[in-house]
Amino acid sequence: MINKIQENWNEGMLKANDSYMKTRRITIDPITRLEGHGKIDILLDEKGEVERAYYQIPELRGFEIFCKGRPAEDMPQITSRICGVCPTAHHMAGTKALDDLYKVEPTSPAKKIRELIYNLFMLEDHALHVYVLGGPDFIVGPNAPKDKRNILGVIEKVGLDAGKKVIMMRRKIREMIAYLGGKVIHPVFGLPGGVSKGIAPIDLVKFEEIAKDALDFAKFTQDVFRDIVLKNEVYMKIITSNTYTHKTYYMGMVDENNKVNFYDGKIRVVDTKGKEFVKFNGGEYLEHIAEHVEPWSYVKFCYLKKLGWKGFKDGEGTSIFSVAPLARLNASDGMATPEAQKAYEEYFSTLGGKPVHHTLANHWARVVEMVYAAERINELVKDPEITSDNIRLLPTVKPQIGVGVVEAPRGTLFHHYETDENGVITKANLVVATQNNSARIAMSVDKAAKGLIHEGIASDGLLNSIEMAFRAYDPCNACATHSLPGNVPIVLNLWDKDRKLIRQISR
Repeated sequence: MINKIQENWNEGMLKANDSYMKTRRITIDPITRLEGHGKIDILLDEKGEVERAYYQIPELRGFEIFCKGRPAEDMPQITSRICGVCPTAHHMAGTKALDDLYKVEPTSPAKKIRELIYNLFMLEDHALHVYVLGGPDFIVGPNAPKDKRNILGVIEKVGLDAGKKVIMMRRKIREMIAYLGGKVIHPVFGLPGGVSKGIAPIDLVKFEEIAKDALDFAKFTQDVFRDIVLKNEVYMKIITSNTYTHKTYYMGMVDENNKVNFYDGKIRVVDTKGKEFVKFNGGEYLEHIAEHVEPWSYVKFCYLKKLGWKGFKDGEGTSIFSVAPLARLNASDGMATPEAQKAYEEYFSTLGGKPVHHTLANHWARVVEMVYAAERINELVKDPEITSDNIRLLPTVKPQIGVGVVEAPRGTLFHHYETDENGVITKANLVVATQNNSARIAMSVDKAAKGLIHEGIASDGLLNSIEMAFRAYDPCNACATHSLPGNVPIVLNLWDKDRKLIRQISR
């Protein structure tokens, strides 16, 4: 299998020299295998070298505006509609924001049920990316024909039995999420102070069976990644190449021992050398995170507030940080379960120690997190409290301000609600994972384009290799876009043939 993949890569690079286009501008529209919409505009100079590549998000969702005037209790359901791929992340962040809003601590069994649901979701979502969104770039190769760079091409490479395993495991996990959450796509379990449904003792056996299968599946995925990616010298050179490398800060949620945790903990930030920069509670996020705006995208660009906006630069003097699997592993001191800890150690020893700055290493970090999620699921289903009916503590305090934070598959997610005394939303602020990553994603796309396009030559496989720069982050552009005034601030630029601005029309 590995030899075939390497042949595909080499063949694709040869084709890039045979069939190419020379132009002053290259547009990839739409970009593919991600949540949401986007395009990449690549501007070339007269010699065909890249001047600048823009990762542009042209869509807009105004959730922060139209949530105003709604009861706070509706927020976990409303915000889960932002995205059909990561609704559980928004639902959980919204639920935790309600806990903080009403100053009510969920019961211990409720917390464990929430964490169980959340780890089921993380495992299922990571599997989606590994096998469907990001996986084709490595399993079938970045230069494979377009009609092969998808789940069908993956199944063709790994075999029908392996494909069935992926599909069946995701289905089983989703059934468990639906059991507790009411629905998979838009769950309804979260309540301030607890959850709406527990696990009936008679159904626990089914959970235990699926938990065991989930761990086997995570280990299977780890083996697939080792065989296809880690044993392929071409792929490893790509992953560790300068084209896909940025030295930035990293952010992730950790427990009291600085181990990775998806559901609860403090937010830890480490610098470009892996040294702790700051650790804070989620409610303090505005002291540490600020947003920068550019006229060419509806995504805001987050940076570390105390360092100030330094522009799209990495290395010494940067204020840009990253979230998502790579960042979580960099920001932590390890994993809280044994098999995941072994995978964590293998990851850093293979890639040269902490921190790892290679963007494409996100894919491997995602597999490490799959092992952790599966192990944590097994721990939780064996916990004596998991079938308790003590699943909610009713709130009694009048609401004012609440902040909820979780680690979404794509990184740290903040929900911030403010209400009047009747619990009606007066302000909503959502800082989503892709926003936190947006500056680094923009730099990654620009650097990949500059490193891969020369003399105006751009094959389909090469352009897909540029898309790989953003795809590693598993971005959700639908979640990340919003407008401060609550409308679409359209700016229309008219350029002449020499790219001189003739006229600008704004709304």
